[in-house]
Amino acid sequence: MIKMPNDSNGRVLLRGCGTALVTPFAKDGSLDEAALRAFVRWQVDEGIHFVVPCGSTGEAATMTPDEHRKVVEITVEEVNGRVPVVAGAGSNDTKKAIALSKEMKAAGATHLLHTSPMYNKPPQRGIAAHYRAIADAVDLPLVVYNVPGRTGSNVEAATTLELAEHANITAVKEASGNLGQIAEIIRNKPDNFTVLSGDDALTIAVMAEGGDGVVSVTSNVVPKLASQVVELWDNGDVKGARDLAHRLAAWTSAAFIESNPIPAKAALAMMGRIENVLRLPLVPMKDSLSDSVRQALRAAGAIS
Repeated sequence: MIKMPNDSNGRVLLRGCGTALVTPFAKDGSLDEAALRAFVRWQVDEGIHFVVPCGSTGEAATMTPDEHRKVVEITVEEVNGRVPVVAGAGSNDTKKAIALSKEMKAAGATHLLHTSPMYNKPPQRGIAAHYRAIADAVDLPLVVYNVPGRTGSNVEAATTLELAEHANITAVKEASGNLGQIAEIIRNKPDNFTVLSGDDALTIAVMAEGGDGVVSVTSNVVPKLASQVVELWDNGDVKGARDLAHRLAAWTSAAFIESNPIPAKAALAMMGRIENVLRLPLVPMKDSLSDSVRQALRAAGAIS
């Protein structure tokens, strides 16, 4: 198991492997509440260390406010206090981000995940002001999510380290793909701040630099094994962690063969856990890629 320490205010500091949850939809496109409940229970029963509903993997951009809150409420109910619930609450409108964060707190989330503002592309001082405004307004631990490939702007190491001094900003999900930047954050961060990889393929590399785990897409399909990679590394079994990561490498690659979460939903449908339904502008995976995904799942032991 992964030990999650508390900060000076007694709040959990995120470590380990957390799943960026897909959101199951029914064939008519509505929220599939039964599938969501079963999926969250399975994730926790398989040993995942925390869950992240309503991020980009969860297609939060196409949810109504009521659906967004409902997904988090259901996740909180099914988790039942066993692991932290890190609710996506991002917006490129700071006022909306604050309002949604308050909704997520009321829904029972233990932490908040916030992307840097997409499309607006503010300068670094604007990014910092955005995060500070949210952290000042909502008394929940906040995770900075740096994903330049989606937002169009990078949260630089100096900005992340500046934000890490705020009592309510306690982690970063780093998906810049820049190991030098990530290592700089790890070297200079305060003790009560954790660094999580936002790229499954870089989990081992980030932990080798001193990082604390990963917010994972691939763990949607293999929660037990993805968690074990981090646990093995945390216990000092470098070879075991590396060998298991190599076993999962084909699925880690296949999970991004098209835009996330398209392959993950296709894979979970192959496993019989959800319907393969996405909301436009996302569309189901191309049929020509199905064999590649199926082979990757077999290699990982997810299907026979």
